Amino acid sequence: MPTSPSDPPYSIASGPQPSSGAADASLAGTAVPAEAPGTGSQALALLKYLGKTEVHTYAFSVAANTILSLFPFIVLLLTISQRVFHSDKMTAMVGEMMQNFLPAGGDFVMRNMVLLAHPHKGVQIFSVFMLLVTSTGVFLPLEVALNDVWGVKVNRNYLHNQAVSLGLAAAVGALAITSVALTAGQRQIMTWLFFGHTDNMFFNFLGFIVLKFFAVLAGILLFFLIYWILPFRKVPAGAVLPTAIVIGIVWEIAKYCYILALPWLDFKAVYGPFYISVSLMMWAFLSGLILLAGAHFSATRYIASDLHRRAELEA
Repeated sequence: MPTSPSDPPYSIASGPQPSSGAADASLAGTAVPAEAPGTGSQALALLKYLGKTEVHTYAFSVAANTILSLFPFIVLLLTISQRVFHSDKMTAMVGEMMQNFLPAGGDFVMRNMVLLAHPHKGVQIFSVFMLLVTSTGVFLPLEVALNDVWGVKVNRNYLHNQAVSLGLAAAVGALAITSVALTAGQRQIMTWLFFGHTDNMFFNFLGFIVLKFFAVLAGILLFFLIYWILPFRKVPAGAVLPTAIVIGIVWEIAKYCYILALPWLDFKAVYGPFYISVSLMMWAFLSGLILLAGAHFSATRYIASDLHRRAELEA
């Protein structure tokens, strides 16, 4: 059904308009201008969205706090593998997965993280504290950005945001440690199936495929949780799950494109010994843009399909 400029903005969520207080905001009508149905119009709207200054501000804020939380997170994973599960295989798998996850300087980062995590209890406690602080810094700008995408005008209060951020941080940690445990477990099973003959190309290839599978699966689940939980309103799981799957795969492909582009970017020539940090920061920024692009596309796609459904009912 066509709309005119005088028509009110389309409301994704049904229910009463917010009266007062942030508690009602998640169920309130969220005003988002209706996009014309069609992939072309959605792609054009997405390009316009990614060109906005505030979107780049959100992505840079997420990137900075992601880098601040990354190293304490690695230390925490190593500590859990060593102190809780007492598994050298899981510890080695953390290193392997992080080297696969980081587009640059993986060996250097993991070598130093292992040194930090091994005997230093104070470092481990400080890592947990830093995760509590920086996880809020990651999810706060993401909440504001996703609320804007879904048309939510009221953000969570500070304590509510802290609780949601800590919950998502715990979910990320659980995803990571589960992925590590499953990957280490399958390596043990494969070693048994190969009768201990693991020093061959076929075994290494299968191990690489399984590692990639669990890494992509963890990424998809992470994107889904962010898209589904973080906006301050009820978001249908079916509206964001397909996008999370696509974005998880696109993110993995984009990482390899970024790795291929690194020699041409030549950060080392400009930043010297700090090139690894710059490489990671730039990748975190690009990851933030990919995440926000997926959020915007899922919202506009949901609006377009809902408008089409309503038009059919009224026809």
